Amino acid sequence: MFRTRLRSALGLLLVAGVAMSAAACGDSDDTPAATKDGKVTLVVNGLPPATEKATHERFLANVAEFEKANPNIKIDAREGKMDPQTFPAKLAGGQLEDVFYVYFTDPASLIAKRQVSDISKYLKDYPVTSQLKPEVLRVFQDEGGKTYGLPYKNYSMGLLYNRDLFKKAGLDPNSPPKTWADVRTAAKKIAGLGNGTVGYGDYSKNNTGGWHFTTELYSIGGEMAVNNGGTWKAAFNSPQGQQVLQQLKDMRWTDNSMGQKQLLEWADLLQQMGSGKLGMYLATADNIPTIVNQYKGKYATYGLGPIPDGKGTLGGGEGYMFKAGLSPEKINAGLKWLTFWFTSAERYEAENKWSSDTDQPVGLPEPAIFTGAAAQTQAAADKKYANVPQENYAAFVAAMPNIPVKLEPPNAQQIYAALDVAMQKVLTDKNADITKLLTDAETQANSILAGVK
Repeated sequence: MFRTRLRSALGLLLVAGVAMSAAACGDSDDTPAATKDGKVTLVVNGLPPATEKATHERFLANVAEFEKANPNIKIDAREGKMDPQTFPAKLAGGQLEDVFYVYFTDPASLIAKRQVSDISKYLKDYPVTSQLKPEVLRVFQDEGGKTYGLPYKNYSMGLLYNRDLFKKAGLDPNSPPKTWADVRTAAKKIAGLGNGTVGYGDYSKNNTGGWHFTTELYSIGGEMAVNNGGTWKAAFNSPQGQQVLQQLKDMRWTDNSMGQKQLLEWADLLQQMGSGKLGMYLATADNIPTIVNQYKGKYATYGLGPIPDGKGTLGGGEGYMFKAGLSPEKINAGLKWLTFWFTSAERYEAENKWSSDTDQPVGLPEPAIFTGAAAQTQAAADKKYANVPQENYAAFVAAMPNIPVKLEPPNAQQIYAALDVAMQKVLTDKNADITKLLTDAETQANSILAGVK
């Protein structure tokens, strides 16, 4: 998941786009709104690469079905999603797709720079959008409540754990740790199994350390950054920040429950989990199929519990936005496309059936984007085609409605890089000075946040 989320570094590049005018990014629409016969060509991205044969063909099959139902709309589908290396150039050169994929970290900058179209007045004609969770839709809105895009899916972090190791260590695999004190106790028991077994794993390299620090900070009620009167300031140099690093330091050096190998990044913990040598780490549900498919794990082995202490968790997601300067015809075509497939309750059954038929996982616990009847439609489709052990995620599902989901701080990747240093030091140096590490990271973070408006 982090490999995908790392691309949210786009937000940093969008800041650099201040010099790019809104006209350059949106008003120079290369494709006409509609031809003389009333047909609209809508350029979209999100098409999986041809090397991913099954999902590539599924996308195109959905395009064909949509075009058959909407003969006046032609979908020009382009490969790719967000690429921070090319996005600013596409934006400046007027080559951005009409409807384009974003991460939840991106809409605020795009809206502030007027690089997206206001679709608010069209939403009344697409009733399913009224059932979107307000807190999810808000990601795509400005302070006045105007809407510029729609969500596709979202995620939140929990505690991924090895049920087999829990049993061997005398722990209840159906009752994952509820607090960080419980995590520490369980990690010691799992590490006590010996033979290179690690009780709890954590990251500290290539921005992953700061990413996990953020999640752990949120879990105990801390904040990464606060906005006072339009000025952002770092907030993690706090008692909660001290608690995060102290807990890791104690687990690493006092308990010896985190293993000798450190300076870990995204794939390392998945590989350890797949090898059967890791008891727990923080993750999203989509880590599970990666562990199964790439590292020879089994679905029955893994459970997902709620974030320990549960005062908050890091979340995010994906969606689609409408580039600036689009005509009403194109906006309506885009809304028809999105509510046909991506932001669509009615497609869940068809997509779940396809996933089940092609051995893709169905029923992994992810927060839904809908409320009301649409949410019930999704839940029914998930239940009908679920092919992963739902009982292994019951604790996560039960706790999620009561745990606040918080988004990443502004300029998240730069701040994560600063906090990697703190994570590295407490996990590799038993004499690490936590107060100094947080103070140094705070200084760097405030410099990074100084440019955020």
